[in-house]
Amino acid sequence: MIEERYAEGLGLSPEPHTVRIERLLPGPAERIWDYLVVSEKRRLWLAAGEMEPWAGGGLTLLFRHAELSHEASPDTNGAPGEIPPMHGRVTQWDPPRTLSYSWPGDGGSSEVTFELFPEGSEVLLVLTHRRLADDDTMIMVASGWDSHLGILIDRLRGDTPRGFWSTFARLKEVYASRFSA
Repeated sequence: MIEERYAEGLGLSPEPHTVRIERLLPGPAERIWDYLVVSEKRRLWLAAGEMEPWAGGGLTLLFRHAELSHEASPDTNGAPGEIPPMHGRVTQWDPPRTLSYSWPGDGGSSEVTFELFPEGSEVLLVLTHRRLADDDTMIMVASGWDSHLGILIDRLRGDTPRGFWSTFARLKEVYASRFSA
């Protein structure tokens, strides 16, 4: 049973322009690490793309939200939107404990960090996204990460992934009430 503090929608803002989300995942840490750094595993819950395995290495994220769950992507003029490849830079590489990279979605202005802490047969994943521009960005980022992490949990458990877009829409309302000034 997931402890209440790890439930979706409970991300925090521990400091200005920062979102922090914690999730307890089925381990071991090396398994979770692979889902963070190996393109074919990362594409199952976030985005595919190559990552150079060292601090200073390049990162490409190829988001294909329509492949994450059974729900079709919201469309634009009748066609699903495709996001062009986004490029960032690895800023911390300490397997299987810490991974950080500049966030390609905002030109590298912000940074996301994943920390893994073994807890018996489970692993506490702490995701911290720093230097976010404003409250609206924090709402979008928290909703997105929380939705993606939900799919990661489903994949790790061998469950059918929850709907990405319906989860995102619901969490956007939750985080709007939490983070709006």
